[in-house]
Amino acid sequence: MRPHVARKRFGQHFLVDRQIIADIVELLAVQPGDQVVEIGPGLGALTRPLLQRLDHLQVVEIDRDIIARLQREYSPGKLTIHAGDALLFDFGHLASGAGLRIVGNLPYNISTPLLFHLASFGSSVRDMHFMLQKEVVERMVAAPGSGDFGRLSVMLQYRFVMERLLDVPPEAFDPPPKVDSAVVRLIPRAAADLSVRDETQFATLVSTAFAQRRKMLRNSLRGLVEDSHLEGLGLAPSCRAEELSVDDYVLLANSMK
Repeated sequence: MRPHVARKRFGQHFLVDRQIIADIVELLAVQPGDQVVEIGPGLGALTRPLLQRLDHLQVVEIDRDIIARLQREYSPGKLTIHAGDALLFDFGHLASGAGLRIVGNLPYNISTPLLFHLASFGSSVRDMHFMLQKEVVERMVAAPGSGDFGRLSVMLQYRFVMERLLDVPPEAFDPPPKVDSAVVRLIPRAAADLSVRDETQFATLVSTAFAQRRKMLRNSLRGLVEDSHLEGLGLAPSCRAEELSVDDYVLLANSMK
């Protein structure tokens, strides 16, 4: 089989470090009957060891050459291949109950929109484990008040309990990316914990606040929220967006008309 050349337009960097691969598989701790879907299986670094432990695996892949390789290597009874763009894929229809486990070495060029897309399927998901640019993972798990805390932090922390598990150097990939990477675990919060009344309003509020993150809330939220309204909730209009907690944003969104 001829070597596959990584395609820049798909953001392909193939994981090749055997110890890192073994560490990730150990962290996943899959059981034979688990419902697992892998995003971007690539050359099978995780696919092969996962299939050694699973009864069946599903993958989402956009590269037709890689799809052809997978079809030659694995039978449909062992591997189901969904050809297409993960950004457009309906992960919800793969799950029975809330048992779906999603894993993948996500393309860094689409990681943020893909995370937002995946967040919409939280009710169908048991957990998610992703390899991402380290900087993105730091933003995902950042605490309020830090420079890394932003829109991504608030929107994902509202929906998930997240944990940074493993740092991965560039030389673990072929070709090596120009950035460090990290593995992160996301576990959906229970529906009872999701208290936002209007998801669209919540998203708009958070996006507006962080669009001009250096400004005080009285300026960044001008026209959306009055100073007196913030003060009535115990929030200082002189605060900046990163100084509010996720709960503060939920409180504020739920208090708006």
